[in-house]
Amino acid sequence: MIRIRPTRIIVSILTFWAMLQVVVEPAAACSRFVYLGRDGKIFTARSMDWEKPIGTDLYILPRGMARNGEVGPGSIRWTSKYGSLVATAFGNSTSDGANEEGLTANVLWLEESQYPAFDGKGPPGLAISVWAQYALDNFATVDEAVAALEKQPFTLVTSVIPSTQIIANVHMSLSDSSGDSAIIEYIDGKQVIHHGRQYQVMTNSPTYEQQLALASYWSQIGGTVMLPGTNRASDRFARASFYVKSIPQDGDPDHLLASVYGIIRNVSVPLGLSTPEKPDISSTRWRTVFDHKRRLYFFESALSPNTFWTDLNQIDFSKETGKVLKLDLGVDQANVFAGNATRSYRASAPFPFAGLPR
Repeated sequence: MIRIRPTRIIVSILTFWAMLQVVVEPAAACSRFVYLGRDGKIFTARSMDWEKPIGTDLYILPRGMARNGEVGPGSIRWTSKYGSLVATAFGNSTSDGANEEGLTANVLWLEESQYPAFDGKGPPGLAISVWAQYALDNFATVDEAVAALEKQPFTLVTSVIPSTQIIANVHMSLSDSSGDSAIIEYIDGKQVIHHGRQYQVMTNSPTYEQQLALASYWSQIGGTVMLPGTNRASDRFARASFYVKSIPQDGDPDHLLASVYGIIRNVSVPLGLSTPEKPDISSTRWRTVFDHKRRLYFFESALSPNTFWTDLNQIDFSKETGKVLKLDLGVDQANVFAGNATRSYRASAPFPFAGLPR
């Protein structure tokens, strides 16, 4: 395991352009950032970009749920310590969410991901579909999560995404109510963790260390002079990095929320966009923003005119009386909700996590 600590990264223009030439944008693309305001005003925002509908619904999951790593007899096992609100992908994985303590987890695509071999002899296995859920179930803060993940309690196991021939290659971000943040990647089979409040932005390729170097170049130019405007992951990273530090750091929380949504929309990809040289470019399917202070989880579909929210303060997450609840978002998240949708959830069976064939 490699842990990256804060360092000053200086990159020349020639190095920047050399690196830019090897950036390959995969068919999947997403963006995530953490807004750090005064008086505990912390927001985590992300977009979910995919070339086709991704089959997302929202689930409320109470404490005390028994889980396993979904890779057979060698799976890691645990019981959820915290309740959570999650957004699924393909109906069988946790792609995004927040738990009752204010920890958020966001899974984004990273083509360069390489995971360790799972042979049953090392740490128990954890299917990649359950990776974010493991964090939300077990940890209240980023510090706590990083301390545990550094010990590598499991072997992360990837597989083919259902109904596709694509191997799931992703990295994960964590953030909490203090504004702390961590980016977790698997490069050349080794876990790499970037931990600190300064790691506010994450997109996709290249690897995070290279992404920081590219962003350093743009910071020297200055966002008021010029910002890269394409849908490349490195360009979206540069825009989000500039804007998240440029919007007001204090004020009415609803006004701040509007500013945060302005940024995540700025780094989104219009629905249906395609170009001759990149026919499989990914459109933004939905966006989420979590208000850590007010414990509100906002959701916005690209096909709906409304933004709605779920109030975690109104949810019974207890093991004894809490229930699994589902908000059915419909095909391509086209069902229309508005305002506080917390009471629109309905009792449901838990969704099944994808894993290795049994």
